[in-house]
Amino acid sequence: MTLTLHHAPDFASTIVRFALEELELPHTLAIVDIDGGTLASPEYRRVNPVGLIPALETDEGPMFETAAILLWLVDRTGRLGPGPTAPDRGPFLSWLFFTSNALHQAALAMFYPHRPAGEANSAAAQAAAHDQIVARLGLIEAMIATQAPRWLSPDHPGVLGYYIGMLVRWLILLPPAPYGIDLDHFPHLKAVLAAHETLPAAQRVAASDGLGLTPFTHPGT
Repeated sequence: MTLTLHHAPDFASTIVRFALEELELPHTLAIVDIDGGTLASPEYRRVNPVGLIPALETDEGPMFETAAILLWLVDRTGRLGPGPTAPDRGPFLSWLFFTSNALHQAALAMFYPHRPAGEANSAAAQAAAHDQIVARLGLIEAMIATQAPRWLSPDHPGVLGYYIGMLVRWLILLPPAPYGIDLDHFPHLKAVLAAHETLPAAQRVAASDGLGLTPFTHPGT
């Protein structure tokens, strides 16, 4: 495969970069100048028409949307998640799309509360987003504790671990007080993320992107 990842460090494209590095897939990084107007350029919009990152150029054409790219990588390689005929494919898909559609979207509402609610309602939107995030992380925690899925475990790296890991990183670092997430409240999830962040592939990406030695469990250290 010939792969080019349009990338900005510590943005959603890093999630895809973790997966590519874990899979040892050769790829080229096309660094995106977020503040320089690249995302709005006609050239970039031909790769990602919505003007966001990540975008991955493949032999089958360009792809966008984090969950779609991760699922494509799982299906093309047979690694980092259950394949189409695996018996645990259904739960994996459910939680992958829950992460994308529920947890990720709540995180965006926390970081950019003016977008869904307007500037006048930003404080209320941020408080509501925080409650949603805690509840949704609680669902993931309960699922790991009761089901111990192979595809989200300390013993097996997977795309979902990397996806949730980056969201948790931002939820610890970015929200103003009192809205930061305390990962100690989610011990089973913390164990999964701690195992992911110590993998050699994860450490290579973390070093390259300047994420620190413990990017998911203790970001900023």
